Amino acid sequence: MKESDIRKYAELMQELGLTGLEITQDNQVVRLERTAAASEKTVPVIPVQKQPQEQPQDYISVKSPLVGLFYAAPAENAAPYVSVGDTVQKGQTLCIVEAMKLMNEIQAEESGTITEICIGNGQMVEYGTELFRIKR
Repeated sequence: MKESDIRKYAELMQELGLTGLEITQDNQVVRLERTAAASEKTVPVIPVQKQPQEQPQDYISVKSPLVGLFYAAPAENAAPYVSVGDTVQKGQTLCIVEAMKLMNEIQAEESGTITEICIGNGQMVEYGTELFRIKR
């Protein structure tokens, strides 16, 4: 690469305020780097506001461990496993997620009261989709 080309790229870096530039030409690689001079314009730093610390949740979020279809009941005309307001025990079946024709029972990890059912019967769920909230 010619010296005049390198100078042209250095001027471009100065003009655009770049601190680094890499040029590949004819199987040659040239990397130009510079430090920002104190006399140059600087971008003001805007402090990031800290988010308030999260308070401990008073509920347990039950999330889908896999992708599939959410079923609230064991059969089409059967009563749902749980409803809002029901008290559940650790290990109790809450629903089924069907994946590749396999019915996977989702169980409560802790005892508590169902405060919210976050998904509708027959809906598709992704990995990590919140299914239930259980109050401790």
